[in-house]
Amino acid sequence: MDNIRAIIFDMDGLLIDSERPARTAWQKAVAEWGYEMSDATYSLVSGRTVSDAQRVFAEVYGTDFPFYDIRKRRVDIAQAHFAKHGVTLMDGVNELLDLITSHDFPRAVATSTTHTAAYEKLEKTGLKSNFQTVVTGDEVENGKPAPDIFLLAAERIDADPAHCVVLEDSEAGIRAASSAGMTPIMVPDLVNPSEEIQKIAAHIMPSLHAVRDLFANTFLR
Repeated sequence: MDNIRAIIFDMDGLLIDSERPARTAWQKAVAEWGYEMSDATYSLVSGRTVSDAQRVFAEVYGTDFPFYDIRKRRVDIAQAHFAKHGVTLMDGVNELLDLITSHDFPRAVATSTTHTAAYEKLEKTGLKSNFQTVVTGDEVENGKPAPDIFLLAAERIDADPAHCVVLEDSEAGIRAASSAGMTPIMVPDLVNPSEEIQKIAAHIMPSLHAVRDLFANTFLR
């Protein structure tokens, strides 16, 4: 951790409390077309790009699954939820960002969400100004668990991947960070880490408060 020179954040389920509403929206939309989505099936697309999610659902439900029609309905359900309840931050976000910004460390967001949706969430929550760059899933050819999105984020903040730490809540994100040669830290939200992820992740932290304490006692001393 003493070699860390930059920090890359996932967004959904890590900075923004959006995974539960997203899962519920998917499950409701899928049910309207007569399908059923388990929590386990949702976990397969957590942290994945739209095109990757389409391929996963085709494998699960068959090639006749009307992915884009259902996804549009999912977006509508999720937007209605956020319009009613607002977009909220994960606990500890502000405290962690206060520490990082006080040390002027380069920082980026790398999210599988589309550009439009990501910027809307970051603007609504007031988070966008905390980051030098935001890289979204529609800017790279290969989504997580491929390393592309994290490598592009590191390039934009002029950081050596070997000196980047990545904060993630999804297994796909942890695999992507590891493949990028970065230091992956998992803060689980909906899914507890598998044995494989426990071996890959440098740390598995219970909260962003714990991440703040870790950073404060290591490279942000």
